[in-house]
Amino acid sequence: MTTQTETDQRPVLVVDFGAQYAQLIARRVREAGVYSEIVPHTATAADIAAKNPVALVLSGGPSSVYEEGAPRLDPAVFDLGVPTLGICYGFQVMAQTLGGEVAHTGLREYGATDATVTGSGGVLLGGQPDTQNVWMSHGDQVSKAPEGFEVLASTAVTPVAAFGNAEKCFYGVQWHPEVKHSDHGQEVLENFLHKAAGLAADWNSGNVIAEQVERIRAQVGTGRVLSALSGGVDSAVSTALVHEAVGDQLVAVFVDHGLLRKGEREQVEQDYVASTGVRLITVDARETFLGALAGVSDPEQKRKIIGREFIRAFEKVQADLVAEAAAEGEPIRFLVQGTLYPDVVESGGGAGTANIKSHHNVGGLPEDLQFELVEPLRTLFKDEVRAIGRELGLPAEIVGRQPFPGPGLGIRIVGEVTADRLEILRDADAIAREELTKAGLDGEIWQCPVVLLADVRSVGVQGDGRTYGHPIVLRPVSSEDAMTADWTRLPYDVLSKISNRITNEVREVNRVVLDVTSKPPGTIEWE
Repeated sequence: MTTQTETDQRPVLVVDFGAQYAQLIARRVREAGVYSEIVPHTATAADIAAKNPVALVLSGGPSSVYEEGAPRLDPAVFDLGVPTLGICYGFQVMAQTLGGEVAHTGLREYGATDATVTGSGGVLLGGQPDTQNVWMSHGDQVSKAPEGFEVLASTAVTPVAAFGNAEKCFYGVQWHPEVKHSDHGQEVLENFLHKAAGLAADWNSGNVIAEQVERIRAQVGTGRVLSALSGGVDSAVSTALVHEAVGDQLVAVFVDHGLLRKGEREQVEQDYVASTGVRLITVDARETFLGALAGVSDPEQKRKIIGREFIRAFEKVQADLVAEAAAEGEPIRFLVQGTLYPDVVESGGGAGTANIKSHHNVGGLPEDLQFELVEPLRTLFKDEVRAIGRELGLPAEIVGRQPFPGPGLGIRIVGEVTADRLEILRDADAIAREELTKAGLDGEIWQCPVVLLADVRSVGVQGDGRTYGHPIVLRPVSSEDAMTADWTRLPYDVLSKISNRITNEVREVNRVVLDVTSKPPGTIEWE
């Protein structure tokens, strides 16, 4: 088998045909202990060969292979002699390019589908149940496999649901093995990587740290760096990673924008600094942010305002530090952000993906940005980031913290953000977090946003009198990577305790409701 030492510069390339799950495929490959990168479908055979890949995975996508303008793959890619796995659209591209047939029969398969393994199932499906549940999402189907390919699985409406050519090490499946809904999906990927392509499972978070430290040093050189530290997992890990790379060249900046939860400023100023030794500058910008948000209710506008004011705060720190060390004479050009892949893909940063909402650190940045961004976590998911944080020795209370958005409570107030509304939400959020911790549920949920419907009022009765207060929404969700999520079935007694305490202790709140929407169709945050 090929060892990771031999593959440090030889990745598995995920060829992106515009699927939101392209990065999820790359993540699943990493979970199998093999390094992966993503390239666009427009990459030529020469481009791909230059990366010297150990294997290729062709992603799904929203198009039909026979439509005019549909994403194509350079046919010469299949002459490179690289083991290749096609998934969904990539499976159809492989079939069509190599002489098979793809048809639009009018028979569609979406969601859970039973697939039947044909014969032994080959190296890809061998040893798996004869019938297994897979996750489909297609309206076209491979009606004929290319010459030399063995059909490995079928469904009630798809005669060729998987195929393989062991001699060329080409395989494909119509379903999505990268999603957890496919019962044996990870096993399919691992069979391809380890058994078919012969790759060893020896890539881990330590490799990520070593690689990113090298890249950060190459990007920054001797330059000085600011890091946007919010106290959340992402910014904490990205700051620690850059500090690992450049040491005292880094200054962390914590902007108190007034949109924080209770106790967050203290946690950053005490716990994080004590564990990392990073130099920290705290900027009190509460009045500035609230002034800029005055009268604004549109969530996209709020995100952009918050992103802009963050940058303005960092620019002010930059100027102060340059003046402080005038003898050095070198401007601070670099800014670290804890951007993750879900931020990028939801902001329309994936090839062919929709702009769901502009994250303040991606689509919300000002056009006149004066910094060069350092984003060492941009291609990673939250659980990978947590693993890196643990490897870097960050405290468990920071690494294990529930995700909290950079715009903070500003996007958990539906309506205008004011100081009074922030206090209402801050108190309600603190109660919810306290009760979830008491019940030992922190490890069972991904996060529990608490939302204030500031522009909504409902009639209630408190103290034998009529009230006209705001509703609070609890949004407990379970997820692995924030790309998909389901609402968490919290115990009724815990929900009751949270509701009772909030309506008893938080002024102007007379109703607590539970959001039971999955993602999709709803995002995790309301705004």
